[in-house]
Amino acid sequence: MQITPAIHALRHPFQVPVAPGIALDRFVYSYLIAGETITLIDTGVAGCKTRIFDYIRSIGRDPAEISLVILTHSHPDHIGAARAIREETGCSVAAHPAERAWIEDVELQNRERPVPGFATLVGGPVPIDYELDRGDTIDIDGSREYELQVLHTPGHSAGSISLYLENEGALFSGDVIPVTGDLPVYDDVTESGESIRLLRSLRGIRVLLSAWDEPRYGDAAYGQMDLALDYLRKIHAAVIAVAGDGNPDPTELTRKTVALLGLPPQAVNPLLARTFAANLKARDKDHPSRST
Repeated sequence: MQITPAIHALRHPFQVPVAPGIALDRFVYSYLIAGETITLIDTGVAGCKTRIFDYIRSIGRDPAEISLVILTHSHPDHIGAARAIREETGCSVAAHPAERAWIEDVELQNRERPVPGFATLVGGPVPIDYELDRGDTIDIDGSREYELQVLHTPGHSAGSISLYLENEGALFSGDVIPVTGDLPVYDDVTESGESIRLLRSLRGIRVLLSAWDEPRYGDAAYGQMDLALDYLRKIHAAVIAVAGDGNPDPTELTRKTVALLGLPPQAVNPLLARTFAANLKARDKDHPSRST
């Protein structure tokens, strides 16, 4: 899908196995900026190299023109095809320093943050050539025509970044902005809210390009961020309502909170339990006596 003359959106459907014979249908977007060279933002899961390369050829370009892959964070559906793309094109790879360990050592990530089907989603580790942090800019092609502002937007993960191409009014938000009714994933609910508010404060956004959602244009881009903040508040309220002042069994907390939020029962898994636990951490930070 062409968003602007230079920006293209690639939608990658995939499945996450959650139990024998049961899989969740998911999708993720990666984005191309086609200037004199090609910059790829996120890579989808393992196997997405073929879809990305075929699309590049369909617009009359050569996959060998990929000079830079920017990873908004280290999770499987964003880094899955990075190794294969780097091996084929020799491109550089950039990410936030807080994500380096899990990108360069995917087995470490799988141990510390197990995800159902991890081995089928990630094609292997990839070295980081450049670290990106708050305030950095990326001058694609050195022409200043396509200059990406790097925004550190933690919460979903410690080193999540968003990228703003101001002259196009295009905001690439990775997984920072949750979608109402979809499975929430974050490690710090307070930081998630702060990051969304940071993005909401940007002026001139003409298109919001999220990894989890369809492109949103104009006022709908800002409206989507408002909805995301409301969703965070709803999730937090549901977790606290279920937990009360205690610290219940994580699986039971997740099961009851999923039911209260109207999410599908098959969504109950360790990853969602990690998200809901982040709300208890926020509660206990506000009221330290509850953590003892």
